[in-house]
Amino acid sequence: MLTRHAFVWLALLTSLAAVVPSPAQARGIVGEPAPAFTATDTSGQTRQLSDFQGKYVVLEWFNPSCPFTRKHYNSGNMQGLQKEFTARGVVWLSLNANERTNLFYLSPPKLARWTAKQSAAPTATLMDEEGTVGRTYSARVTPHMFIVNPQGTLIYAGGIDSIASSRMEDIPAATNYVRQGLNEALAGKPLTAPVTRPYGCPIKYKSSHDLYPE
Repeated sequence: MLTRHAFVWLALLTSLAAVVPSPAQARGIVGEPAPAFTATDTSGQTRQLSDFQGKYVVLEWFNPSCPFTRKHYNSGNMQGLQKEFTARGVVWLSLNANERTNLFYLSPPKLARWTAKQSAAPTATLMDEEGTVGRTYSARVTPHMFIVNPQGTLIYAGGIDSIASSRMEDIPAATNYVRQGLNEALAGKPLTAPVTRPYGCPIKYKSSHDLYPE
């Protein structure tokens, strides 16, 4: 017969088993194959992750209305990364995080104009209005960054840098995890920090709840 103490522990373990996803349900795990996806870019062209097999691919979830996104675009930090690494053969896919009912949603033409006004240089800007790709990768905030290697393995997931603030003044003092990770990967080295804590504006999915709210 179970003691009261044993019963409490059994109930706790049962509840944990109910909420922790099984390996088969897990998505966007560093060291595992990057989940395949298909999305439409702002020009209406269909893009698939598999189109870029054999190349490093950066995935950047962004939201033009988010102060953290604006920090990295108004300073030129994000555009600088895009230009630096696409010049070295890296594919950069920026994914719109706003769904259609969001007050700050931009249609594909408006988002394309915003991207041009920012002098941004991604390989493509993708519309993730349904949140399908974001949910698959467990993208939580904007910006949330991922790196996929040429073999299709996810090798980085996390923040753009080490200082979780919306202040442009903090950028020079921060460790830029994306730059560090890409430089190491392109040099054939393992990443010093393959997983870091993302920071930014919570992504609102169609359920109207944040993904993993804190």
